[in-house]
Amino acid sequence: MKKFLVPIAIIAVVGIFIYTKAVGTYNQFVQKEEVINGQWAEVETQYQRRADLIPNLVNTVKGYADFEQETLTGVIEARSKATSVQIDPTNLTPEKLAEFQQAQEQLSGALSRLLVTVERYPDLKANQNFLELQAQLEGTENRISVARRNFNTSVQDYNSNLRTFPNNLFAGMYGFETKGYFEAAAGAENAPTVQF
Repeated sequence: MKKFLVPIAIIAVVGIFIYTKAVGTYNQFVQKEEVINGQWAEVETQYQRRADLIPNLVNTVKGYADFEQETLTGVIEARSKATSVQIDPTNLTPEKLAEFQQAQEQLSGALSRLLVTVERYPDLKANQNFLELQAQLEGTENRISVARRNFNTSVQDYNSNLRTFPNNLFAGMYGFETKGYFEAAAGAENAPTVQF
């Protein structure tokens, strides 16, 4: 009788260990995914803040009748496109992030063109509303950068945990997949040329 109890005890201990590890790993992945979802919500919040500032900026600039309408139209269209690209936090694939990032980069480019064009309008540059909106926009760009960095840090933690042994065995079994990162814009490795 004792001969049967030893293997049963060993099997029970191994079974409990595997069960505990499986449940613990699953819960760990769920917690890390929730951190990523929270970080993603912060990224979206900062991009929404920027999108909300743009109409005020455009309306302030529109007050100057001779301002280039094409530049304003470009900003409005880019904002519309950027806000129409939505990502479900449960589907943060590299492809979806690239699509989102491309729309946001188009908006950033349109805003840059607007701010460069403003340089030709000294009265507008001195307008208090414009200066406040410009400062808020600069602060928002910094917040976006911080939110993206925090998101990438969370994704790195999740992905490295997901890919380590034995977690990778459980991850496949539970259907957890690696998440995508925000990446630098094309050409970001080249320093801008400044000419005086």
